[in-house]
Amino acid sequence: MQHQVIFQPSGRRGMVERGITLLEAARELGVDIENLCGGAKVCGKCKVKIEEGFFEKFGIDSSMAHLSPLQEEERDCLTEAELADNYRLACCCEVLGDVLVFVPEESRGAKQVVLETGKERKFNLNPAVRKYYVEMSPATLEDHRGDFERLREALHEQHGLPQDLEIDYFVLRDLPNAVRESQWKVTATVWCDREIIRVEPGLKDTLVGLAVDIGTTTVAAYLCDLRTGQVLVVDSMMNPQVRYGEDVLSRITYSMMNEDGLEKMHQAIIEGLNTLAQRMTEKIGLLPTDIVDMTLVFNTAMQHIALCIDPKFLGRSPFAPGTKQSRNIKARDLGVNICRAAIIHTLPVESGFVGPDNVAVLIAEEPYREPEKIRLIIDIGTNGEIDLGNEKRLLCTSCATGPALEGAQIKFGMRAAPGAIEKIRINPETLEVSYKVIGQEQWYPEIQKTEAKGICGSGIIDMVAQLFRSGVIDRSGRFNMKINHPRVRRGADGKPEFVVAWAEETAIGKDITFTQADVRAVQLAKAALYVGAKYLMEKLGVDKVDSVTLAGAFGSYIDRESAMVIGMFPDCDLENVQAVGNAAGDGAKLALLDVGKREEAAWIARRVEFVETAIEPDFQTRFAAAMALPHSTDKFPHIQHILDAIPKR
Repeated sequence: MQHQVIFQPSGRRGMVERGITLLEAARELGVDIENLCGGAKVCGKCKVKIEEGFFEKFGIDSSMAHLSPLQEEERDCLTEAELADNYRLACCCEVLGDVLVFVPEESRGAKQVVLETGKERKFNLNPAVRKYYVEMSPATLEDHRGDFERLREALHEQHGLPQDLEIDYFVLRDLPNAVRESQWKVTATVWCDREIIRVEPGLKDTLVGLAVDIGTTTVAAYLCDLRTGQVLVVDSMMNPQVRYGEDVLSRITYSMMNEDGLEKMHQAIIEGLNTLAQRMTEKIGLLPTDIVDMTLVFNTAMQHIALCIDPKFLGRSPFAPGTKQSRNIKARDLGVNICRAAIIHTLPVESGFVGPDNVAVLIAEEPYREPEKIRLIIDIGTNGEIDLGNEKRLLCTSCATGPALEGAQIKFGMRAAPGAIEKIRINPETLEVSYKVIGQEQWYPEIQKTEAKGICGSGIIDMVAQLFRSGVIDRSGRFNMKINHPRVRRGADGKPEFVVAWAEETAIGKDITFTQADVRAVQLAKAALYVGAKYLMEKLGVDKVDSVTLAGAFGSYIDRESAMVIGMFPDCDLENVQAVGNAAGDGAKLALLDVGKREEAAWIARRVEFVETAIEPDFQTRFAAAMALPHSTDKFPHIQHILDAIPKR
């Protein structure tokens, strides 16, 4: 008998034999879990968390009861809190039913490759938070002003701050001790010249803030010096909410199907933010409480969950968000462990599922400053956002690309981590494959043995494009089973598949294949992007675009030519197709370093026109046409030479 095991956040899943341990299941499915003792049950490094409940997205009922009973070795290695929170040692528990397993970051053997960098951008340094050193006259019997009033007057007299300046309640509680500890010489940290959020004895000049891009799959964070604009530390992690669903709709569903679902997901991301703040400040000898300003960007669903706003109405027409305006929220109210009086700024929502992350992309790329050329900007992720236009008019839309482009829903798909095949080429005559694995410099077959465990997003795009260019699949995406070659075969389920890597080449000891279902999953995702872009072009009244900007981690690694060959976006001169890295993260940084960018974000969020493509009467017809490679009717003159060279088999 076999049972389904799903490992998050890697997204690897599969059927495994009843009775094998979770550690053995992880090895079979290509999931790296730390096990320094080799499974001898003594190191305690293979901690995993078992998620309980019915997960509609995966169609499984996961339960602790689906594993063998707790062993003494686990009691020795796990704390009471961990045991109460459904933690187990992967080497100790046998699979007796379907389970969804979350591998915490400290137990992961290989860190996912998360793109944290964007491009160099000019910015105006004008942060919301500033520090002011003041020297006050001590209190006397003749001068018995309150400590706060004395501080406020000193800030007004010595630095010109407003006389109606306020002070955070918790800062006020500590103020009498702070001013006397340093003989009435203190440094006040002030937010927007409106509120004192920190008072430190003596002269203190450290001033740091944190900008965070909370993606559906990944979280990227930037610790910045607010005095110079320098990025001090960059860090990232998988979004810990992945265990509850890989896309926004599945997480909304989870919150609706489970009474404590929203609270669980909210706490998961807050714990993630606290982890990032802790380890980033440690790297430069600071404390998380030294972070005095923070900006957050996310899509609308991630915004609702992070702020603990019920997201269920986002999943129902008319898809209205709980709030569209930018918010300023005390860190302590969210449970974020930075300076507790610090204010966390969230960028505004444009409309529906086009959230603050797309606003961040816009203030980073500034298409609204382009006088003539038509710019197409695509932020490719689990939820894709598209912008089109220039300074005259700007349109946007959102499309559910799903997690297939990031490795989920693909038989041997995985996140971008060591062991993932990231680039693929197929000889159109011999159908022999060469590929490159993350973590290895040389391509196969330059090296006979690789660390290959699966295929990540950039490799998945290459795979479909190469299968098409070599004639293994036709324009409809269907396999040509007339080809007589060992790589083109039917799998154990009788359905067509292509062997990317033979078992003896790989680290998992089994053939890595790409199936008919995998091709279809990519077609669905790319069709969503293409149709969204074409609708915007129609609404804008243009039949071509002058440039294509690919934003996001995924967009920075894919091969531009492969993406156009499969029809991910409309035809454009490849010279004018550029990847700009994590533009949403760049926008979060800009909003952290310049309050003018926060005002600009509010302005553009009101100005950009949202187009709801799903309600268009011919949506299904257009979507079906966009499923073809690269499209059933649209022309692609810039890659026509490639299409003409496809062999007829």
